[in-house]
Amino acid sequence: MRMYTRWAERHGFKCEVLDMQEDEGGMKSVSMKISGPYAFGYLKGEAGVHRLVRISPFDAAKRRHTSFASVYASPEVDDDIEIELKPEDYRLDTYRAGGAGGQHVNKTDSAVRITHYATGIVVQCQNERSQYMNKDVAFKMLRSRLYEYYQKKREEEQAKDAIAKKDISWGNQIRSYVFQPYTLVKDHRTGCQTGNISAVMDGGIDDFIESYLHFQKEA
Repeated sequence: MRMYTRWAERHGFKCEVLDMQEDEGGMKSVSMKISGPYAFGYLKGEAGVHRLVRISPFDAAKRRHTSFASVYASPEVDDDIEIELKPEDYRLDTYRAGGAGGQHVNKTDSAVRITHYATGIVVQCQNERSQYMNKDVAFKMLRSRLYEYYQKKREEEQAKDAIAKKDISWGNQIRSYVFQPYTLVKDHRTGCQTGNISAVMDGGIDDFIESYLHFQKEA
């Protein structure tokens, strides 16, 4: 947690702790929100299992212990969806509404059908008394259908961009932080490493972030 809050401070990003759960051994889980230009782009490479090797402060025999932490990264998506309809985005058709025969037969094309080109969504209304009212209702229906459509698309994009959690176990770690018997931080994907573990814990992870971005670009 400290590593990322310090990193955010160094770059002038806003860091907010949304949720924190603690147990006897320290922090069990932390949810943080880091806001700034391209924040997710920088931090998406941090997602994965991180391995820590140190002398446990809870071990009276001062033995070396290995612990793991899983980092998950996901972009925040704006909840506001603006539905803008231009005349070239849809086709509006009118037709004669069905109804009772005789003197009550509908002699005007008051029913309305709207087809949205980009999505293929079709809505229609013939229940109101006038074409104007049917058109108004149909456009409300279309905006509602489009909102649901784009909401689903956005959720799919978010799920695609989100980084899946991996099992916290040996062989899945992306980076190791070794305090004993020597000091070393090594990223197992890119080979980037440093012996200055104190600087890393203080937010100095830019070399690791940049090396991962180059690694991902070349992959």
